[in-house]
Amino acid sequence: MACLRSKKGSPVLRGAESSVHVGRFAVVEADRETDDPQPRRVRGGAPMITESESGARNVRRPALTFKVRRRGLSPKRQAEFDQWILDWSIPMEGPLLDWAEVFPRLDGDPRDPARGVVLDIGFGHGESTIQMAHAQPELDVIGVEVHDPGVVTVLDAIVNDPLPHVRVMHGDTIPFLDRIPPSSLRIIRIYFPDPWKKQRQHHRRLVRSDVVTALVDRLEPGGELHLATDIADYAELMEQVCDAEPRLTGGIIPRPESRPLTRFEQRGLDEGRPPTDLVYHRII
Repeated sequence: MACLRSKKGSPVLRGAESSVHVGRFAVVEADRETDDPQPRRVRGGAPMITESESGARNVRRPALTFKVRRRGLSPKRQAEFDQWILDWSIPMEGPLLDWAEVFPRLDGDPRDPARGVVLDIGFGHGESTIQMAHAQPELDVIGVEVHDPGVVTVLDAIVNDPLPHVRVMHGDTIPFLDRIPPSSLRIIRIYFPDPWKKQRQHHRRLVRSDVVTALVDRLEPGGELHLATDIADYAELMEQVCDAEPRLTGGIIPRPESRPLTRFEQRGLDEGRPPTDLVYHRII
């Protein structure tokens, strides 16, 4: 398989698969001429759910669930990003993850299997991820984000605060779910996902039944799914989808003090959009 370079110098694979570059990572599309039964991105059509060998279901969407926002880094910050991402990130694609390998103890002892793992999806600027990692050192955290400025902020905190129990996945959540073992997550957080306000864009919303099914497959029994949004009709959709999932129990709760107030949330409050928090637990 040949490796070519785009006009910006990013590697582009040619052969059985092609890659569409979004920021610094690639959204991989399956070649229609291959026999791959689980293509990683489908052009057009409805969302697709397939069952993996691990038993957890995988999801493919015909459209991205996030908006591409391009904002460059300073040369110094870019150099830090390039180094830290090698040391503290998890690749979007690969085999099932082993938490003992992802989160090794610094003293060389085996990782305590009682430690929970948090999946923090779309952490934005990283304020809540960093603050909650400080407040809950007993939990290992995987933060997922596509935009460089927020990613480098969390990487900086990992290195310099330090927060050795945090890792970053720089890319798209949906294909990354393939790497997460079933019933292995203590908490899943999705705070203020892209709202896709227009009716014709609602199919792009992350929290829909296909993704919720795949997420619950990866929650341990008793595990928590915590959602937050300041878009009223998105909150209604979240509630409908989660209420329809038979393995979940819960609903809307008062805003928890444990969830940090971010700049994004404050902007919504200033514009008259109070947040809605929903917390569900896996019961079976």
